[in-house]
Amino acid sequence: MPIGMVFAEKGGVFGMETMGRHVIAELWNCPEEKLNDMQSIERIMVNAALEAGAEVREVAFHKFAPQGVSGVVIISESHLTIHSFPEHGYASIDVYTCGDRIDPNVAADYITKALSAGRLEAIEVPRGVGPIQLDDVRVRGFETNVL
Repeated sequence: MPIGMVFAEKGGVFGMETMGRHVIAELWNCPEEKLNDMQSIERIMVNAALEAGAEVREVAFHKFAPQGVSGVVIISESHLTIHSFPEHGYASIDVYTCGDRIDPNVAADYITKALSAGRLEAIEVPRGVGPIQLDDVRVRGFETNVL
């Protein structure tokens, strides 16, 4: 169960019309075996897209030797990507959705839970609203209670 949930919004740009929303997330303390299982990661990423209501177009994943997986799920609304580093219990993900129909946080949260991440650090950046302003970035995260 997550503790210490943090969520902040600065600048108020999320009330504006954007071309898209981009969630960039760091997942830590994931089980090594989950991060090294290409078929499972592919299934998780596709299911995350579907859970968010996206339309999956193409899927491409690669297993590295001796470990690690990278992959992309192309959706009609944009994409989801992952790069795993099992030896560090770490995965980087990003979920970019165009328009306002799909919430990229739904997919990112699905992936975080499915990979049993112990810690999440994520930002959400509005896309297509002009110059990127750090005040326009949403930051959120959690860390599970580790005894």
